[in-house]
Amino acid sequence: MEQKSPSSSFELLHERLRRWIWNQNWDALRDIQEAAIEAILRSSDDVVISAATAAGKTEAAFLPICSRILIEREADSPDNSNAPPSAGIQALYVGPLKALINDQWLRLDLLCESMAIDVHRWHGDVSHSAKQRLMREPRGILLITPESLEALFVIHGARLRTVFAGLADIVVDELHAFPGTERGMQLQSLLHRLEVLLGRRVRRIGLSATLGDMGIAAHYLRPSEVFPKLARPGQALVEEGPSPNVRAIVSEAGGEDLLLQIRGYENRQPSMTAESGDAEEEDDAPLRAIATHLFKVLRGSNNLIFANSRGNVELLSDMLRRLCEENRIPREFWPHHGSLSKELRTDVEEMLKSGSLPISVVCTSTLEMGIDIGAVKSIAQVGVPPSVASLRQRLGRSGRRGDPPELRLYIIEEEITTKTAPHEAIRANLVESNAMLELLLEKWIEPPADETIHPSTLVQQVLSLIAQNGGVTAKDAWRTLCSTGPFAQFTPELFADLLRALGSHDLVVQSSDGTLLHGKKGEAIVGHFSFYAAFVSPEEFEIVYGSTRLGSLPIVEPLTESSLVIFAGRRWRVLSVDQDKKRIDVVPAPGGRVPRFSGQGQGLVHDEVRRRMLSIYESDAVPAFLDKSARRLLAEGRDNFRRLELSRVRIVRTGDSSLLFPWAGDRAMNRMCAQLQLRGLDVSKDGVALVVHGIKPERLEREIGELSGQEPADRTQLAAGVLNKVQQKYDCYLPKDLLDLGYASQNF
Repeated sequence: MEQKSPSSSFELLHERLRRWIWNQNWDALRDIQEAAIEAILRSSDDVVISAATAAGKTEAAFLPICSRILIEREADSPDNSNAPPSAGIQALYVGPLKALINDQWLRLDLLCESMAIDVHRWHGDVSHSAKQRLMREPRGILLITPESLEALFVIHGARLRTVFAGLADIVVDELHAFPGTERGMQLQSLLHRLEVLLGRRVRRIGLSATLGDMGIAAHYLRPSEVFPKLARPGQALVEEGPSPNVRAIVSEAGGEDLLLQIRGYENRQPSMTAESGDAEEEDDAPLRAIATHLFKVLRGSNNLIFANSRGNVELLSDMLRRLCEENRIPREFWPHHGSLSKELRTDVEEMLKSGSLPISVVCTSTLEMGIDIGAVKSIAQVGVPPSVASLRQRLGRSGRRGDPPELRLYIIEEEITTKTAPHEAIRANLVESNAMLELLLEKWIEPPADETIHPSTLVQQVLSLIAQNGGVTAKDAWRTLCSTGPFAQFTPELFADLLRALGSHDLVVQSSDGTLLHGKKGEAIVGHFSFYAAFVSPEEFEIVYGSTRLGSLPIVEPLTESSLVIFAGRRWRVLSVDQDKKRIDVVPAPGGRVPRFSGQGQGLVHDEVRRRMLSIYESDAVPAFLDKSARRLLAEGRDNFRRLELSRVRIVRTGDSSLLFPWAGDRAMNRMCAQLQLRGLDVSKDGVALVVHGIKPERLEREIGELSGQEPADRTQLAAGVLNKVQQKYDCYLPKDLLDLGYASQNF
């Protein structure tokens, strides 16, 4: 058999893989597949693969992995190519979402079925019997979430050496989602503990669509290896360096055409003569105008509408559903977010995949990652994007059939009145969105977060390590998790402080021979299903209509009987609230309001975004992608910027307070805020400015002048002055110095 186009990498694959590719009618391998096959089959290096959504990253990793499995099988049983593979899982895939695991399981099963390579999935929705079968006969490829991998260590710790005896490759999908987070530290620790358990290094392969700094990404994938070697398609694969190493494979494929528009909306103040009901309608007027435009331009096609928060998803999807009803057409707009039931989310995903009917989905970041949703015509972003990286990830969902990607940004600015503060008069939402689009077009994205310290996650890993081994000495725990593991910032002294704090809270006890065991409270924590997640999961109420589970609501604002609510894109009246069963029964209703959801923060803005905002204010150029209203809002923002002389002045007065404009990212602004608070000033952060309450600009200038002449305060010293630092799951058990250290690294 000959391939349809010459390829040296194609010839490296096992003959059965070459036949499978031929049967798929592929004209050629993608650029990242060519580079990844050679990198994986001809070296033992770790690999980071970065390419756009739907660029074939999964196959880039698993074509050579499956080829290796087949080659090893034939070496073990040369007379029978269909013989079972060697005992133990041979490849481990870690994905951030259960839905992504399910999607990739179907995709890999299609690839592996003809080669008799078993593909398993393991998460909370997989049956107990399927998990038991895998534990009895572990082999092939296992797809799992970080939380389920944690559960394997806790529940099956004694058997894992056998289960993973044949493990040669670990694939981490959506790599960009992990660095700098509790979950990312948890995964780093679990991968390291797996290698410690096996007594050998296992190759790691990272897949991502958005990576702003390949060095940081490589450092996350293999923390002890900080020397990424670049492998761009069409260039030499490697430069010789320390080995083992991390190869970075970056695809430049993808069309350059892009259809963009930023649409501006102004939220005008309700008129004094309006009735209360009409005033409420005026409050929602910009969002209603956005819904009307979305209905007009998206009808009849498949699209994604990112609305930044679950509350906005509910409000927009309800407005769009009612527009369908008013125009007497079938419903085309559906909500999708993490509080909806799995069944409702799956139904929406299947409608998108099938393509049989037009559907536009109003969503949070739940559809940002690589779940296969088929061809999507365009992307809408309502509100300022969370980041350039997120914007690029979302845009990658569009233009999947050869058409250029389409992106519409809908930005709401408040009406400027005599009471409008200076930092609210410069139209920062519009300018920030403009800055992100410019950086996106220049192919810049935020680098992954790095150098953050997560003491809370270390608490979890200590408890998990004890469960895995039935007990562990303090020395072995520090060596596994810190000395050679991802928590390298923790000295033996800091680790000892942590253990003493855990002991004081009865999370751990120490036996007479020095072995660390779970205390009574530690046993209760590890024995609860919520332990496996490194992040806080709020207590939730289930929402039910008849026999249909609609989803769940965190107890931020408990609903009461007869109250009206918008949920799953519909309006409901609460029939009953069962506090014991954590259940809310509802029936359809003509009215409703969006409930309060938890965890709707926008994330930290990068320094480069704020610097670009300043350059936009100082420029006269008007981007072609702004609509008429957005151009007017930009002109107003620039006029006010120049009136305030913000190119020259960094401090302006507002009432009896002062505003400081540092044009820096949020982490730098957090530090400035803490430094000024350390001097006894009342300071808060508000968008692009720091508000220093109760002092005039002259005094603030003196304070900053004195501050600039001093040695910079240590980050941990600054954190000591922050009142509420308990943010992560196990922060409440930390000694003060570790709590300060963790907070400082994550926020300053």
